[in-house]
This record gives sequence, C-alpha cells and structure tokens, in this order.
Amino acid sequence: MPGEDEVGSVAALTQQGEGVVRAGKTAFVAGALPGETIRFRRTRRHRQHDDAELLEVIEPSIVRVAPKCKHFGTCGGCALQHLSPEAQLQAKHTELRESFERVAHVAPQEWLEPLRGPVWSYRRRARLGAKYVTKKGRVVVGFRERLAPYVADVQRCEVLSPPVGESVGALAGLLMGLSIREKLPQIEVAVADNAVALVLRVLEAPTPEDRRKLLEFAQAYGVRFYLQPKGLDSVHPLSDETVEPLLYRLPQFDLELEFAPTDFVQINGAVNEALVAKAVQLLELSADSTVLDLFCGLGNFTLALAKRARHVAGIEGDRVLVERARANARRNGIQNAEFHVADLSQAVDRATPWMQQPFSHVLIDPPRAGAREILPAIAALRPKSLLYISCHPGSLARDVGILAHELGFTVRAAGVLDMFPHTAHVESIALLQSGGSRS
Repeated sequence: MPGEDEVGSVAALTQQGEGVVRAGKTAFVAGALPGETIRFRRTRRHRQHDDAELLEVIEPSIVRVAPKCKHFGTCGGCALQHLSPEAQLQAKHTELRESFERVAHVAPQEWLEPLRGPVWSYRRRARLGAKYVTKKGRVVVGFRERLAPYVADVQRCEVLSPPVGESVGALAGLLMGLSIREKLPQIEVAVADNAVALVLRVLEAPTPEDRRKLLEFAQAYGVRFYLQPKGLDSVHPLSDETVEPLLYRLPQFDLELEFAPTDFVQINGAVNEALVAKAVQLLELSADSTVLDLFCGLGNFTLALAKRARHVAGIEGDRVLVERARANARRNGIQNAEFHVADLSQAVDRATPWMQQPFSHVLIDPPRAGAREILPAIAALRPKSLLYISCHPGSLARDVGILAHELGFTVRAAGVLDMFPHTAHVESIALLQSGGSRS
C-alpha cells in the first residue's frame, strides 16, 4: 500500500537514473535529481530500498530542464530528459569514476574527455512493441512503459532517427488497418545510411490487402518493410524486388559496411564514427602493428584497424556476423584481416591457432557481462596496449581491477561515450598497457 507523503533531499542517481533519497529507509524516486528537495510517496517496498513516486519538486536542481518529449515519464525509452545533456554526461562520468574506485580500486592516469554526438534523433536501432489495445480500440506502438509492462502509447519519438521518430503514430495507424493487427507484437528498427528497415514480427501471414497497405506506406514514408514469421533466419523483405543491402559508412577510413536489419550495430552512428577513430588513435598503431579484435561483430573496428596495421584478426561468437565481417572485408578490398568463430564467454584455449599469433595490440568490445573469462589469455599475449570498450561500468571496473592487480596491466586512460543520450546507459572506454609487453 502507498505510504504517506514525505519530504526529502535527493543525494544521488541510481544506475537506472532514479533519484536516491536517504530519509530513513532509502527511496528511489524516478524523475528526481541530485540536490533537489522533493515531496514523494513510497509505492513499493523492497528489502534494501523502497520505490517511490515523485509528487512535487520543492527546490529544483539548476541542471533540471524541461523534457522535449511529451511522453517522457510514461515511456520507458528515456530516463534522463529532465537533466541537461552536459549534466547527464557528468553523472555518467561520476558513475564510471566511482565504479573504478569501489570495484577496481584503481584510477586511470588520465580521464578522457567524453565522446559526444547528437542528443536528439540519434537512435538508429530500436525494438518497439506493438499492441492492439481493446479498451482503446486501436493499435499502440512504442517502447515499454517505465512503470508497467505495457506498450507506451507514443505518437512520435524524439530520439529515434528520422523518418521513424516522427512517424510512430502513423505506423500505429497503419497496423490498425491490417487484418493481422493482433498478430504483430514487435517492430525492429534499423536506420542505415542508404535505407530505413522496419522488421515486423508476424505471427500470421499478411493478406494481399495487408501487403498492399504496407507497400503504400513504405513508398510514402521512405521505409522498407521486412517480415519475421519465426526466428532471425526467417527475416525476409516484404517486396519481391531485389533490394540494396543496408549500409553504414565510416568516412574517415573510407569504409562501407553492410549489415542485416536485425544485426547488432552501435545505436548512435555519429558517436560510433568518433569511437572508431578514437580507438585507432589511442592504440597508436604503426605499419608493423598486429591487432586482435575480440567480440568483433561484423567488423566495425576490425576493418578500420586493418587500414592502419599490418594485420588484424577479428574473433566473434556469432557465425553469421563472422561471415558478414568477411564479406565486409571483401567489399572494402581489405586483405590483411582474418576472422574466426569462437565462444568468448568461455576461457580461450591458448593452443587455438589464432592465439599462437604474436599480437602487439588488443581491442575488446564485450557484452554487458564483460570479458572476465578471457583476460588471462589476453595477458598471455603481452600486448603493448589493450583497449577495452564497455557497455557496463560495473563489469568494466571488475575486469580492469583483475588486469591491474592480477595480470600486470597499467590503466592509462578511461572515459565515457555519449552513445545513449537521455538514458541511464553508461558506455565507456579504458586504455591499458601491459607491464610485460613485447618490445
């Protein structure tokens, strides 16, 4: 049951972007910012903390701003639109620094300036829910709601890349007019440099009339529909016509990478361009460098590294992405990159052929769980430099602590990336050097 109204001061932000009030039992209050005095009401009890509802901001923070999106607070796609973009970056830097202090027990020799990009209309990959709501008598399309397991009723999205962001309401209207509107639970968005793909998860095949409506919408809004009746290998274009592959470019390296509409690519294209360039700069490659790129995906970093190094090996657990990486190397005329399939969530056998090569540099870009299992194998290579790209500050700090205290690495630099503006996601990089590196 909800508690009584309380007044308290907000001390910090949680990793989910909620305000922390330490008045008696700690309360997490969505929409509250550090330094504010607020009135709130506890709504749900937990062992260590309570969830609470923000009722009033009595004394606002100087970095509080008006959210741009009218759906903010209900839609779960963003958590920090009420915090200025510069303050968001500072909060993420603080979280990374505190993770290093608390978990890694080490500080980098240098804190890097944040890598910035656009803060609106930046998101080129997303998974939207779609739901026919009987009570409303219509289809709603959007991210999940922040406090409920429902699809948010969104008319436009300020962070999705155009033309998708401004046409979410029109997309919902389109689905409402289909005979299979109750059999369309999900839409995957993939915005390439040359096309916009929308993948409809269909639990029932569209009728000829449905297909006609979809094709008309596609032409009017400049998008391309794909259908996914089963698993990822079932995804296919709605149109029978041959379509140009989806592409994104890294112009600084004269690269053009192909990807499928459900492939993993970095969410923010502009920040990805800056990140790839920064990675190459930090590693300080020469024409004699040999680089190991772990969790390489479809070659996002590998191919740029190959433009500066003598040889690069990319390793990835997804066989489909490895084939895509090889195809991207051929597309760009790169002959000094090789790719291998390996499960990097497990310890790497040092007798594996690609581990027998001498690597002067290593780059890793693991999932949220980090790369703990393969750190000893990396250390055995004794690279000059290791660049760790992370999507979770906790696992990064854990792994940096192991590298620094157990495996002989020095933490040269670290910093955050503005990959996900207005969300609580913290993306970061850390540059380390091996104490026993080969000369």
